[in-house]
Amino acid sequence: MTPKKTDKTRPLLTVKDVAELDNCSEKTVRRAIATGLLAVTRVGPGGRLIRIDPAAHAAYRRAQIW
Repeated sequence: MTPKKTDKTRPLLTVKDVAELDNCSEKTVRRAIATGLLAVTRVGPGGRLIRIDPAAHAAYRRAQIW
C-alpha cells in the first residue's frame, strides 16, 4: 500500500488503500463514496481516477464510530 503523490507531494489514498486500512471490500468504500460519506478527489483524464485525502479518510472513520 503505497500512497500516490500529487504535484503538491501530498500523499493520496486509492480505493484499494482505504479498503485495506478499514479491513473491508473496495465495494464498501465505493458505496461510502456514492452516498457522500467519504469525500474524494477525482483526477486524470475526465476525472475517472478516485483518490482520497488521508484527512477525509480520518473524518470518515471518526463519523463511523459504532
